[in-house]
Amino acid sequence: MPNYLRYIIIILAGALLFFPFLGQVHLFDWDEINFAECAREMMVSKDYLRAQIDFMPFWEKPPLFIWMQVLSMKVFGVGEFAARFPNALIGVITLVTLFYVGKRVVNKQMAGWWVLLYAATWLPHFYFKSGIIDPTFNLFIFLAFFQVYLLRFSDRKLLHALLAGLFLGLAVLTKGPAAILIAGLALATYLVVYLVVNKGLRDVKLKYFIVVGICALLPMLAWLITAVTANGAAYGKWFLHEFFTYQVRLFSTEDSDHGGPFFYHFIVLLLGCFPASAFVFQYSKRKHESSERQTDFTMWMWILFWVVLILFSIVKTKIVHYSSLCYFPLTFLAAVQMYRLSSEPSRLKGAVKTVLLVVGSLIAILIAAIPLVGLNKQKLVPYIADPFAVGNLGANVPWSYTECLWGIVYLAGIWVAFVLMRRNFRNGMLLLCSLQIVIIQATVIHFTPKVEAYSQKAAIDYYKSFQGKDVYVHALGFKSYAAFFYTQKQPATNADYRSLRVDKNGKDVQPIANEPWLLSGEVDKQAYFICKVQDSARYAALPQLEVTGGRNGFIFLKRK
Repeated sequence: MPNYLRYIIIILAGALLFFPFLGQVHLFDWDEINFAECAREMMVSKDYLRAQIDFMPFWEKPPLFIWMQVLSMKVFGVGEFAARFPNALIGVITLVTLFYVGKRVVNKQMAGWWVLLYAATWLPHFYFKSGIIDPTFNLFIFLAFFQVYLLRFSDRKLLHALLAGLFLGLAVLTKGPAAILIAGLALATYLVVYLVVNKGLRDVKLKYFIVVGICALLPMLAWLITAVTANGAAYGKWFLHEFFTYQVRLFSTEDSDHGGPFFYHFIVLLLGCFPASAFVFQYSKRKHESSERQTDFTMWMWILFWVVLILFSIVKTKIVHYSSLCYFPLTFLAAVQMYRLSSEPSRLKGAVKTVLLVVGSLIAILIAAIPLVGLNKQKLVPYIADPFAVGNLGANVPWSYTECLWGIVYLAGIWVAFVLMRRNFRNGMLLLCSLQIVIIQATVIHFTPKVEAYSQKAAIDYYKSFQGKDVYVHALGFKSYAAFFYTQKQPATNADYRSLRVDKNGKDVQPIANEPWLLSGEVDKQAYFICKVQDSARYAALPQLEVTGGRNGFIFLKRK
C-alpha cells in the first residue's frame, strides 16, 4: 500500500474517533472551562494578547492553546465542541506523526502498531476528546525531541536544530517553563549517557544545542514583547512575577488540594495507559537486532519516560495529566515489543500476562460496577461522610442492569483476546485493540454524561439560567470557572466589583471579585450565589441572603 494511502486512512480513522460527540457533555471545572473561558473573554474584550478570567489578568498559562480555541470558537461558535476541537485535531495530527516517526525509526509495521496502540489506550484517547492544554503541549515537546534525535543522523543539522527550537518554543508558549525544564533534564541525561556509552561527543555538536535553546525562547519572547508594548512595562513585570511564582508553587506545594504519594503517577500510567503499560514489561536484557537509529531513539524514549515520571512524582501537586508526556515513550516502547511479538517467535512474559489480565479485568469490573452503584446508591449513603458527595448522589440519573453488559463484554473480550494472543499474537492483539476502541467510545459517549450529572450538572444548569441577564453570579466557598463561562458573563462596569488579593507579604497582587461587596455592599444589580451543602448554614445565616433552592449538593441563594 502506498504511504499516502496509509496517511489518508489514519487521518480518516482519527477524525472518526475524535471529532464526533465532542459537544455532548458540558466542559468540566476546572481546567477545561478555565481555558475555554479565557478564549471566550478574549473574543468579548477583543484583547488577544492577554489571557483573562472574569475579565481580570490571568497569569497561569501562556496564550497559544487559548488562541487555538479562539479560532475554533470563531468557526463553530462558543461552546463545548469548539473548546475541544483543537485537541481532536491535534489527536489526528499525533497519529499521523506517530506513523511517520515509527516508519523512520523502525519500519511501517511497527509504526502501524504504534498508531493502533495509541488510539486504543485509555488516557491518550480520552484526552484528545478534552479541552485541556496537555495533548497540544505534549505533541510540541515530542516533535522537538524527534528533531534533536535527527541531529545525529542528518546532514541538515542546522535545519533540525531550528525546528527543534521552534517546536520547543511553541511548547513554552503553550504551557510555560515546564517545557524547558523537561527538555533540559532529558537532554542533560541523554548527553551524560551518550558521553559514557560513546566516550565522547563525536556525533553531537554543542553549537546545535545552543541554536535549539535560543530558538526555544523566541516565541515566548515575541509574545511578551508584544504584550508589554501594548500594555506597558508594569504589566510585563507583574505577569512574569506572578507567572513564575505560580510555577514554583506548583512544584513545591500541593496546589488546589491536588496532593498524592510519590508513586501516584506510576499507578496512573499502569491503569490509565492500559494495554500499552503491560507490554513495557516485555523488555529483557537479551539483545535484539536493532539499527543504530532505533537503538538511539529507544534510549531517548527511555530517558524521556523516566525524566517525566520521576519529575512529576517529586512535584508536590499531583494531577492525572501531569505525567501525560509519558504516553509517547510508553506507547513507543510497548509498540516495539508488540511488533517483535508479532514478527518473531517469542513468548509473553509472565509480568505482561499478569498486567493484561489483572489490570484489564479490574477496569472491566469497574465499568460493570458503575450502573450497579447508580442503581443502589441509597445503600451507599450511610457509609459516606461527605455531605456534598451524598448530595451529588441525589441526582436523578436513569440506570439499568443491562448497562453492566459493557463491562461484562469488555471482561470477556480481554480474556478471549489473551487466549488468542497465545496462539497468534497478531490476531489477539488486533482483537484487544479493537475492543479497547469500542469500549473507550462507549465510556465517553454513554457513561460520561451520566457521571457529569452527579458531579456538576446541577450547578451548570443554574449558571445557564442566567444567560442574557444583567446580574452578578458568584460561587461561595469554592472555586468555579463555570460560573463565568455558562452565564456568558460580560465585563463588570462597577469598579467596586474588583478587590485586590493580598499576598503573604501584604502586597497587592491580583484583582479578584470583591466577595464582601457582593454579599453586603451597595450592589448595582441583583446578586445570585451558589455554595455547597456543607457551607449552606454559614451563608444562609447571613440576614441579607435568602435560599432560593438547591439540587444535588448545591444550594442556591440571592441577595434580598
